Amino acid sequence: MMRALVTRSSARVQNSSVGFAAVDAALVYLCLLTVGLALVPAPAVAQSASQAFINLFSGARLYVDPSSAAKRQADAWRRSRPSDAELMDKIAAQPVAQWLGGWNVDIGRDVADAVSRITGSRALPVFVAYNIPGRDCGQYSAGGANGSNAYKSWIRDFANGLGNRKAVVILEPDALAGMSCLSQPLQEERLNLIHDAVRVLKAHGAAVYIDAGHARWVAPQEIANRLNRAGIADADGFSLNISNFLANSVNIAYGTEVSKRVGGKHFIIDTSRNGQGATNAGNWCNPTGQRVGPAPTTRTGNPLVDAFLWIKTPGESDGTCGGGPPAGKWWAEYALGLAGGAWDRLLGRK
Repeated sequence: MMRALVTRSSARVQNSSVGFAAVDAALVYLCLLTVGLALVPAPAVAQSASQAFINLFSGARLYVDPSSAAKRQADAWRRSRPSDAELMDKIAAQPVAQWLGGWNVDIGRDVADAVSRITGSRALPVFVAYNIPGRDCGQYSAGGANGSNAYKSWIRDFANGLGNRKAVVILEPDALAGMSCLSQPLQEERLNLIHDAVRVLKAHGAAVYIDAGHARWVAPQEIANRLNRAGIADADGFSLNISNFLANSVNIAYGTEVSKRVGGKHFIIDTSRNGQGATNAGNWCNPTGQRVGPAPTTRTGNPLVDAFLWIKTPGESDGTCGGGPPAGKWWAEYALGLAGGAWDRLLGRK
């Protein structure tokens, strides 16, 4: 954002040196340049340092899992339900982030194996770390590590699995936006754990995006405050709309306001289920009538938005609501609806 700063300072110095002899002009130029840089306001210097930011998504290939649940489902229906299999192929053909949590028996090994597999196909690994203590405040996606020390150990094992190879880690969906249910000490613990995770993952070369909920959950100034306290300054950016259905335009407007309050950080948006372009949050738990959103891409047309991604897996249940199985379980008929199937038929209403 401040890349023109030094150029403008140099131009002012060059203009002021006109009329001196060549040697004297050079000396004055150097002196004035030094003074000019010293007088740059602190915020501007900090922003110019952000040029060191490297967008790992830029020019990257995103990974399509050849053995995803959607692909297996499509193959199972290929002969018996060919039209439905064709719809399911729409989901199977797209790259989706890989979620990792307490269900991974050996998180370090699983991360290492996934990075090797994905980078072996010349794609960029995109992971979701989802194991914060007190996750989802005991609701449908309840779980998480058993305390602060357990989480710190888990995130270090996660980071070791990366092996300093390029990868993106989306950190703890809903953890900041949904932390109001916690006591004040537990809120502070959560903020500290996320900041610790950012530092640990960055030390292993990961690009880290801290989740910030969605555009209709927490006011921009408040989520920005939480992000700042959780170490966004050390992260690459933040994520929006995971497991929700809000339109890109709504999230971009919101994300831009948040970005202004967190040092101009970039963000990514989950488009896995926002094809209907909703402007209100509405029902978030297995709502019918939704569709998959725009295909994942790293070409967003917005300098603040690093990628549109499918982070939530279309077809994985939000929880035991709306007739769904437990959170995270594959629900083929729901996936089919998202892919373009007739909702009434799929839900047994016709």
